[in-house]
Amino acid sequence: MVNKVVIITGASSGIGLACAKEYASRGAAVSICARSADKLEEIKNELQSAGHRILVTPADVSKEEDCKRLIENTVKEFGKIDILINNAGISMRALFVDVDLAVMHKLMDVNFWGTVYCTKYALPYILQQKGSVVGVTSIAGFIGLPGRVGYSASKFAINGFLETIRVENLKTGLHVMVAAPGFTASNVRKAALTANGSAQGETPRHEEDMMSAEEVAVHMVKAINRRKRTLVLTFVEGKLTVFLRKWLPSLVDYFTYKFMAREPDSPFK
Repeated sequence: MVNKVVIITGASSGIGLACAKEYASRGAAVSICARSADKLEEIKNELQSAGHRILVTPADVSKEEDCKRLIENTVKEFGKIDILINNAGISMRALFVDVDLAVMHKLMDVNFWGTVYCTKYALPYILQQKGSVVGVTSIAGFIGLPGRVGYSASKFAINGFLETIRVENLKTGLHVMVAAPGFTASNVRKAALTANGSAQGETPRHEEDMMSAEEVAVHMVKAINRRKRTLVLTFVEGKLTVFLRKWLPSLVDYFTYKFMAREPDSPFK
């Protein structure tokens, strides 16, 4: 990874931060963004003190101009872009019949449009390097998760967007990968939105039983190096479920409902 330049959105915590540290440890120059300027400065100081090359840009990926500025800052600082990891995202927990549509708009703005904006402005530079565009989606991008309607919709949209970008660039040398980590111990569930748009707070799931963000980052870096099309992590909740969805969709619908209904304070039973 020496002399490679990697952009990671939503990198103040969780998978994004873990990816930033993993790439930095492998010698890459890392450009990260998040909404929290304070957290970014802490990460910058930590990585710089360890001798790593790091650039931070406070940015809200739902705003096109912020995404454009992230790309411009990176090229100005490092001269190129090899890898873009679209990781920034938010979740939600509510039934569609109850949810305020403003919540749906917010999820699409951050998850889907954030990916579109960053990819749009970074793509010309990535094409010069025959590099990689990555979208961190979810099992919810392959299977509709009840109680996560806005989240699933946005992740399905990202999958479709990136699949199309891949096909359009079959002859350019561009690598496109969709990464579906499965349930991961991170802050994304604590910040998940409820039906009225307020933050959920404590996650209803047992974080200690999940794959860590650091484990996910190692898998992602290896998969990007191998230029894989799709990375689906965890076996039962991930690979097996996605496989069975093709052949036994009704059965997967049933078990998905039962699995999600077991959450504490589930909005459905």
